[in-house]
Amino acid sequence: MSPSPAAADSAFLKAARGEPVPHTPVWFMRQAGRSLPEYLKVREGVGMLESCMDPDLVVEITMQPVRRYGVDAAIFFSDIVLPLKAVGVDLDIVPGVGPVVASPVRTLQDVAAIPDLTPDHVGFITEAVRGLVGELGATPLIGFAGAPFTVASYLVEGGPSKEHAKTKAMMFGAPEVWDALMRKIAGIASAYLQVQVQAGASAVQLFDSWAGALTPADYAEHVMPHSARVLADAGALGVPRIHFGVGTTNLLGLMGEAGADVVGIDWRTPLERGIELVGDHAVQGNLDPTLVFAPTEVMTARAAQVIEAGRAAKGHIFNLGHGVIPSTDPDQLARLTEFVQGYPLS
Repeated sequence: MSPSPAAADSAFLKAARGEPVPHTPVWFMRQAGRSLPEYLKVREGVGMLESCMDPDLVVEITMQPVRRYGVDAAIFFSDIVLPLKAVGVDLDIVPGVGPVVASPVRTLQDVAAIPDLTPDHVGFITEAVRGLVGELGATPLIGFAGAPFTVASYLVEGGPSKEHAKTKAMMFGAPEVWDALMRKIAGIASAYLQVQVQAGASAVQLFDSWAGALTPADYAEHVMPHSARVLADAGALGVPRIHFGVGTTNLLGLMGEAGADVVGIDWRTPLERGIELVGDHAVQGNLDPTLVFAPTEVMTARAAQVIEAGRAAKGHIFNLGHGVIPSTDPDQLARLTEFVQGYPLS
């Protein structure tokens, strides 16, 4: 049973569980955000982390795409570094840059200085989720957390990185520090997801944005056990788990094995190939986010190909193959939502 009983029979949760659906469910990563004029209006003059810690603002921003598009699920508005901020890590989200950490992690002492997360650290999350579940009714809420590798990369690099050189240097050169850091972050992510589910989230997504930087062997040895712990803990809460990474064609089988019910497939991997790689799992994805800039008939034709390919999977949740691009026309996403939900499945 879903923590939100009203949402238990939603198309989204049915697809995540591999059950027959009335229509292909659809939601969009980053559906709440910069592509919406109503979002820009309420965020005016409010910092990113500040907005994530204001329950009323979180409820409003999370609801905006649900009201506008009628998508089949809401994604909790937050940021993957928020739990670190909540436990006291000195970081900020710099416009145009991303998360920036004041004192990057280098030693076992640095890891030990990061507190474990408790529900008391994130009371505003509990309040926001409860408020959302009340407003959403039969529409499920997806809680989320950043996966250990991606969050560790921010902590070690001190900010976003393309090469992840310092991260890998720690992984290969100081494995005891790396293991301690990954254990710490996995514990924080598990506790953070537990807070969201206990407050009423119906599913969770673990975002491993940077995992595509790894070889399968390095992922399996240094990362997968920690992601598996987070996913196992979430599974014990009785909710479907989605696992998504960017540029992870070479890791999709392992990401499914880590404990996901649904494996997100980015736009670089043909969906039919992704389905072969993940095996007996539902899939999520995977329209190229730039196709919403194409003429509507081109976009919907490609969406139809994705839906058709998704028939071969245990279950299919339609999504873009990454987040909504900020300059996306909201009306085009509305047309895409209507097309997907109206596409005949028989």
